[in-house]
Amino acid sequence: VQLQASGGGLVQAGDSLRLSCAGSGRSFSTYAMGWFRQAPGKEREFVACIRWSGATTYYADSVKGRFTISSGDAANTVYLLMDSLKPEDTAVYYCAANRNTAELMGVEGNYWGQGTLVTVSS
Repeated sequence: VQLQASGGGLVQAGDSLRLSCAGSGRSFSTYAMGWFRQAPGKEREFVACIRWSGATTYYADSVKGRFTISSGDAANTVYLLMDSLKPEDTAVYYCAANRNTAELMGVEGNYWGQGTLVTVSS
């Protein structure tokens, strides 16, 4: 079972960026999938998640209104569209999956992908 995150890069403040996470090795149709980030010297924090069933979404207050999580046509794919990026959004971004949405929002994942670095310059 694998989660593959991609799409990070170097952008300027105010720019947009879209991250992708593709799952393989099992079906994630009964899972919640989410994005997390970890800045240098800080703990990993919840960013956003989505449940496949009903497509319910949740966001951290720091990104609400700027980031949008969505699922792709392939059941095991999730995206994070990041608009109006700020320097404080700079971090390594990870995707993860958990059957339990509350646990996932508590930064507990059954499966984790490798990180993708997002750097926002001022």
